[in-house]
Amino acid sequence: MYRLLPILLTLALPGCFLAPGMDMNTDSNGLTEIELPARKDGRLVKEKVRVMPITADLIIEKEVARQQAVGQLLPVDNTKTSYRIGPQDRLQITVWEHPELNDPGGEKILPEMAGKVVDDNGDLYYPYVGNLHVGGKTIPEVREELTRELSRFFKKVKLDIRVLSFQAHRVAVVGEVKQPGVLAMNETPLTVAEAISRAGGATKDSDMNNVALARDGKLYKLDVQALYEKGLTTQNVLLKDGDVLNVGDQKDSKVYVMGEVGRQQAVQINKGRMSLAQALAEAYGVDFNTSRPGDIYVVRAGDMKPEIFQLNAESPDAMILAEQFPLQAHDTLFVGTAGVTQWSRVLNQILPGSFTAIMSQAALMGM
Repeated sequence: MYRLLPILLTLALPGCFLAPGMDMNTDSNGLTEIELPARKDGRLVKEKVRVMPITADLIIEKEVARQQAVGQLLPVDNTKTSYRIGPQDRLQITVWEHPELNDPGGEKILPEMAGKVVDDNGDLYYPYVGNLHVGGKTIPEVREELTRELSRFFKKVKLDIRVLSFQAHRVAVVGEVKQPGVLAMNETPLTVAEAISRAGGATKDSDMNNVALARDGKLYKLDVQALYEKGLTTQNVLLKDGDVLNVGDQKDSKVYVMGEVGRQQAVQINKGRMSLAQALAEAYGVDFNTSRPGDIYVVRAGDMKPEIFQLNAESPDAMILAEQFPLQAHDTLFVGTAGVTQWSRVLNQILPGSFTAIMSQAALMGM
């Protein structure tokens, strides 16, 4: 009897004291016991996070918020789609019936030497007119203004203007494209899809669901895959001077599956899409012999905006919710351990042999 006393004392201890593994503990308000760093109103604070049950209402709410965020991504200003002349642009101005105003030598001049260059102030010098401010103006606007100025010296002025070399406006395309670098913008409005194409297209390691656009000190996330597959044109944003487009690497798009699953591992997200059910299947499913199906958690750091979700999968129809709940890159999926399993592991760690073997030995001794 005395030999089993350590066993009885062990069983009498609180489960949270010796049971190996992790548990998600919350207070009476459903908040995490520990404080986590979070960003609020532009500054970092410490706060507890509410554990949110995965329900149909939550999935609908998240999907509506996602669609609204996509629709309000970057409003297009149609008044700025026409090319506007800027510094270092090279313009060719042709005035009919007045060859003295045109470039001497005509077609024999090398393209890089032809025309007139707009200076850093956006000004262009032209005979008779002097300095003409053309920066920020469209070709038709400059044509009209130059015609008006030359009409003071000549009758029936007819002229044409075209840009020989586009130098004023540029965007950078970096990341997983075949030819990363800087692209000059021309009279054709440059969209995200066109910029990626001009950069040689995406590489085989690219994550088109994770394209970042840096503009005016802000970062916007674009889902270009949705443009290709669903025709979601809101993702095909018009670019402007100074934009930086970064195509993400799919190798960094993983979900980490831990706890009572067939195999704990990092699961690769395919083309930006992976549901909670898919991640569990990739990890060879939930081990129903050792797990608590009611305690399946998705932990999301969210760039200093932490979120924690809980799925109660004790009922098989909860897997419909799991299939409809989308995961994000760097999510951690954790399946809790059953209490009996925890105690079995405790006893196996403390006692010299399995718990079953010890009990069998006690039975032989007449206990």
